[in-house]
Amino acid sequence: MRTLLPAKNGLHGTLMVPGDKSISHRAIMLGAISHGDTMIHHFLNGEDCLSTMQAFRELGVVIEQVNDDVLVHGQGFKGLKQARRPLNMGNSGTTTRLMMGILAGTNFTTTLIGDSSLQRRPMKRVSQPLEVFGGEVELTPNGTLPAKIIGHPLHHAEYHMTVASAQVKSALIFAALQADGKSTIIEKLPTRNHTEIMLQQFGAEIMMSNDRTISVTPHPHLTGQVVEVPGDISSAAFFLVAGTIIPNSKLTLQHVNLNPTRTGIIQVLRKMGADLSIEELPTKGEPLGNITVKSSELRPINIGPTMIPSLIDELPLVALLAACASGQSKITGAEELRVKETDRIKTIVEELRKLGVHVKELRDGMIIDGQPTWQVRNSQLASHGDHRIGMMNAVAALKASNELTLIGEEAINVSYPDFFNDLETLAGRN
Repeated sequence: MRTLLPAKNGLHGTLMVPGDKSISHRAIMLGAISHGDTMIHHFLNGEDCLSTMQAFRELGVVIEQVNDDVLVHGQGFKGLKQARRPLNMGNSGTTTRLMMGILAGTNFTTTLIGDSSLQRRPMKRVSQPLEVFGGEVELTPNGTLPAKIIGHPLHHAEYHMTVASAQVKSALIFAALQADGKSTIIEKLPTRNHTEIMLQQFGAEIMMSNDRTISVTPHPHLTGQVVEVPGDISSAAFFLVAGTIIPNSKLTLQHVNLNPTRTGIIQVLRKMGADLSIEELPTKGEPLGNITVKSSELRPINIGPTMIPSLIDELPLVALLAACASGQSKITGAEELRVKETDRIKTIVEELRKLGVHVKELRDGMIIDGQPTWQVRNSQLASHGDHRIGMMNAVAALKASNELTLIGEEAINVSYPDFFNDLETLAGRN
């Protein structure tokens, strides 16, 4: 249990947040299936990304690490070897789903397991479309882990996605890279495109069109690269929101990833009236920049289905922003939150109500009656084993008038082990 103190003097300073979680995962994966060495700088040392690293070590890939620099000695797809035991995915849905696509085209069988939270998350959304490419994945009767991936040759396909999920899309792209001909994947809605961008950097022939169609040419000779991982906007978002809702604050977040498929939180902040500015920086890879935010009075917002994919990880924070705005906000089309590390719709509603916020739960979202000040009803907040809910609560507690407590703070380690230390520094308590 951790004590959470209010930030009575505001938040001030400059911070470089940890490396992007999505890009760190993919850099390890692409480095492993490429030929030659891949050097990764500013790698995220969170538990989820370390699960990806360990999985590839178990598959015979040599990976060296010094702090946040990682050297992957690539083996190519055919250089992967059968693991001697089930691969433990920990809490990482990204590792699990993307690995299914990579392992589907091997010549061996692999079993994936995970922690109790991951073992409740739906995996048929990957296994079923993989069948279109000839993939074979055995799940429990509930469609969950453990998963047995029976590797064998894959064939090309055209697949129209039924869910807006970058994880599912990436798994299918990895399968298509191993198929017997060119494949086409058509997205339901645009989702984060880190896999496509990085594959192009590594030498793959992958084409993206404006109508959400992705064409994948199989069997590329991927070549190891140097990958500079930008700061994770999903991590930066907690401080952007904190700097907005806590009086007398001014923060700058440096070298943050500004990929347009990930910047929904910036659009939301601006629509709600946040005082936010961006200094774009030169880059050879994904766009990045420095973001400065100041305390602001917020107006309510309505979020619908088309905005959800670019906001999916930040929706707990959108709810918190709405709770601080003057008036009623509404979030719909977010049923994907039901199948995250927790049922995030349920847990967001539960935690905001503890803070005295009036929230109505919807099947696919929530209605929030915001107000600049709260009357806390229950001082004991909980992460529910979900890193993003834990960090949302920690930011919310900065606004409270008295100290609160957080149960389950260890959940935050999956994506941001130094989160509390950075928060205390900006609050002037370190």
